[in-house]
Amino acid sequence: MLKEQVDLAIHVELAKRILTGFIHSEITRMGFQRAVVGLSGGVDSALSCTLAALALGAENVLAVRMPYRTSSSESLEHAQMVIDQLGVQSLTVEITPMVEPLFERFPEMNAMRRGNVMARQRMIILYDQSVAFNGLVVGTGNKTEILLGYTTLYGDSACALNPIGDLYKTQVRQLARALGVPPVIIEKPPTADLWKGQTDEGELGYTYAEVDKLLYLLVDQRYTPAECMEAGFDEGFVHSVVERVRRNQFKRVLPPIAKLSNRTVGYDFLYLRDWGT
Repeated sequence: MLKEQVDLAIHVELAKRILTGFIHSEITRMGFQRAVVGLSGGVDSALSCTLAALALGAENVLAVRMPYRTSSSESLEHAQMVIDQLGVQSLTVEITPMVEPLFERFPEMNAMRRGNVMARQRMIILYDQSVAFNGLVVGTGNKTEILLGYTTLYGDSACALNPIGDLYKTQVRQLARALGVPPVIIEKPPTADLWKGQTDEGELGYTYAEVDKLLYLLVDQRYTPAECMEAGFDEGFVHSVVERVRRNQFKRVLPPIAKLSNRTVGYDFLYLRDWGT
């Protein structure tokens, strides 16, 4: 298969049915009826929020906006568009006074460290609201980000369940468009909005459209790196993506536990088959 022939199109109605069913079943089987979503103004969180509202009812979803002083006003406006369109409950919590004392304590912090602090502060707020709202935190990370490790561990990657984690960014856009997410959100350059001018693709060094095709062949179709190069992908690009996926495996699993017993959590004790679930 040549890279031009890679087709990432999904059956949107089937995906909608599976993902809303997933959200409803996972949340209710744990004894909850509500969800909390960190709403950034980007397409990923907009899609997760939309799916949660469809699965649980808008009144049972809390969308939380968490701007920093340098956050784009456009991001807040786009998040508000989603809130107004869906009719979900909402809350805005400014993180600036929470993170600035740490920034002042370590003035040498570079942009990456500061971004990680902000992402983890947002996680703290979401989990506090999880208790206050009595709902579970719904994740907003897509498959591309998860595979590349383009996420902050215990920050934006933290959630109780993730409905869009098996959708590549290209597919997130497709489903978001089908579910009525405002086009301005779908079409704008993706950004974590952690510092002024920051974009995902600028940091990664390649577009989602290009890397999604490569990841699909490597992961879903089990192509070897050599076969991907034969399909038309640049050798340096293939090697850099493969290395990034390999290097970030630790972000995709629970911390490994040293094995001492016959049934170790994460190794032998995996599924609660005999515990009434």
